[in-house]
Amino acid sequence: MGEIIRYDVNEENAYSGYVEAGDFIFLSFCVGNVGQSIEQQVEGALDHMSDRLQRANLTLDSIVKVDILLRDVWDIPVMEEVFKRRFKGNFPARKTISTEFAHCGGPNGLKVQIDGVAYNPKPN
Repeated sequence: MGEIIRYDVNEENAYSGYVEAGDFIFLSFCVGNVGQSIEQQVEGALDHMSDRLQRANLTLDSIVKVDILLRDVWDIPVMEEVFKRRFKGNFPARKTISTEFAHCGGPNGLKVQIDGVAYNPKPN
């Protein structure tokens, strides 16, 4: 079995920011621009994801799956417009659900969180 490497471990909240396992990188709790508009928060979350991917010399093009958590399901069209700009047709598989984000700043705080899976094939 290959090595599993955990990065950005958050002991207090019991999660890893991202985990490398085989040919895949699992990214969690990508957020940004908390307290701003939904569009700015989606951009910030994707920036956060991009920053993590850069550590492995990857870009958003390597993302094959995302799970999107939205405070308001009616923000899906705004999120999709940002995705169209950022993924330029190379869209990952996606699941979108709504949640209250009770732990992050109330109704004017966190509006979106994105988790993702990136493909990073290892050389033979």
